[in-house]
Amino acid sequence: MSEENHSFSIKNWSEDDRPREKLIAKGKDVLSDAELVAILFGSGSKNESAVDLSKRVLSSVGNNLNALAKLEVGDLLKFNGIGEAKAVAIITALELGRRRRSELAREQYKVSSSRSVYELMQPILGDLHYEEFWVLYLNNSNKVLSKMQLSKGGITGTLVDSRLVFQKALELKATSIILSHNHPSGSLTPSSADKQLTQKIKLAGAALDIKVLDHLIITQSDYFSFADNNEL
Repeated sequence: MSEENHSFSIKNWSEDDRPREKLIAKGKDVLSDAELVAILFGSGSKNESAVDLSKRVLSSVGNNLNALAKLEVGDLLKFNGIGEAKAVAIITALELGRRRRSELAREQYKVSSSRSVYELMQPILGDLHYEEFWVLYLNNSNKVLSKMQLSKGGITGTLVDSRLVFQKALELKATSIILSHNHPSGSLTPSSADKQLTQKIKLAGAALDIKVLDHLIITQSDYFSFADNNEL
């Protein structure tokens, strides 16, 4: 590392400006997102501090950590000052955060509302670039017995086989199911295919006395509930 570049290393900043020392002295909650990302970076470039680099990266995604989590290594490498080590550090940290949120959601295993379904499924579906269709299987106390990915890459009647939905339901002795899929576009409006598929599965479930409680369309930051909107 050159002497000029070395001067931008966090360890050479004044103590009040060091996010690592700030975290130790005052706790993680007082740090900004940019300061937390700067700790992962460790250093900036010869023309830019780690915090300034962090601010630039965050600004490119509207200061939205969920949007940052969608970036791949190649996307991060486009920023001057970010090499593979920094890119991997950011992706690793955000992936750990996503998995932690998913673990917390799994502990909330009793479905009490559409919001509780969203909290369970958003960590799985919210950041995907493609569509996936999932089914939650519940017992008569609305506790989640299992969840299953039924299709990946699209949401049409040909890709979602209702026979597989109910084969699993019968194996688990589930009394009800909840459907969910994501819209990577961010749109919360159900398509005609979404509506047709929901009704197809609902009718199939009625013949087996297995109720379809809801169908959620999930995006990065919100959801649409068929049941809440009287679309079921």
